[in-house]
Amino acid sequence: MHGIVDQNCEATIRLVVGNANSQRQVIDAVIDTGFTGFLTLPLPILNSLNLQAYRREAGTLGDGSTCIFDVYRGVVLWDGEVRRIDINESETEPLVGMSLLYGYRVQLDAIEGGTVIIQSLSSLS
Repeated sequence: MHGIVDQNCEATIRLVVGNANSQRQVIDAVIDTGFTGFLTLPLPILNSLNLQAYRREAGTLGDGSTCIFDVYRGVVLWDGEVRRIDINESETEPLVGMSLLYGYRVQLDAIEGGTVIIQSLSSLS
């Protein structure tokens, strides 16, 4: 999987997200190594995919404050496979967290326009 470092110096990747009924949408998401979940999406995208919250959870933000998030069950096309994941509602841009990256190597060139490469660790052995 490949992405790019954008003009804000954020490592981004393009993902296909959706619901269990094969409704899909392409999004650009920022890799956030401080986020331990799978993925965050803003409410307009969650609504356009007809996803429903199924639980709430507390999370600690980067500034140390605690926030309650609605959690949705969705799917993402990840490394050529459809994976069912939890998606946290967030008012920020979409974020890819460490749970989605678990078991993968992330390499990036930290310059504007730099490449982002995500590879399964099992494919490297």
